[in-house]
Amino acid sequence: MMQSLVFATNNPHKAREIEHMLGGAYQIKTLQDIGCQEEIEETEGTLEGNALLKARFVREKFGFDCFSEDTGLEVDALGGAPGVHTARFAGAAKDPDANIRLLLERLKDQTNRQARFRTVIAILTNGKEVLLEGVCTGRIAFEKQGTGGFGYDPVFIPDGYDQTFAALGEAVKNQVSHRAKATEKLRQYLIDVKE
Repeated sequence: MMQSLVFATNNPHKAREIEHMLGGAYQIKTLQDIGCQEEIEETEGTLEGNALLKARFVREKFGFDCFSEDTGLEVDALGGAPGVHTARFAGAAKDPDANIRLLLERLKDQTNRQARFRTVIAILTNGKEVLLEGVCTGRIAFEKQGTGGFGYDPVFIPDGYDQTFAALGEAVKNQVSHRAKATEKLRQYLIDVKE
C-alpha cells in the first residue's frame, strides 16, 4: 500500500509536482484532503520560518507527520526581493500575472537580471524537524515566454538554458528546478528514515 504524506499547501500544482518528483512512492495529501479549511498565514520573515510555521500548524492541529515548503524568488538587482513576499509581490491577491508585471516593470532599466529561486522544505516526522533547501540560479527574461508551469515560470530562465521554465516544459523543470533539488533531498531523507 502506498504511503501518504501530508503537504501543508492548498496549491494542487505544487502537490502534483512533488508527488511526481517523489516517483510515485507517496500519495501527497493537501490541506484540503485532510479537512483543513484554514489559510495558514505566512507571518515569518524568512522562507525557513514560514515552512516551519505551516508544518507545525498541521502537526499541532491535525496530528499528521507532514512537510511544508516556502519558495522565494530572489532578484539581485532588487536586493533579493521579492524573496519571502514572492507570492504577494503585487498584493494580497497573489495574482501571478500582476506579480510578473510588477517584476518586469521594476527591472525594465536593469541590465543585471540575475536571480535565484530558493525552496526550503520543513519536514516534521518522528518528532523531528528537518530543513532542506534547493536553489536554482538563473535570470529574469525581458518578457514572458511559454505557456507551461505556474507563478514566475514564464519569466525565469534557469542557468544553462535560453528559455524560461514555462517554455522548457515540466520534464526539464522537474529535473533542474529549486523545488526539484529540495524534493530530491526530501526523497533521500524519507529513504534514510525508513532504513
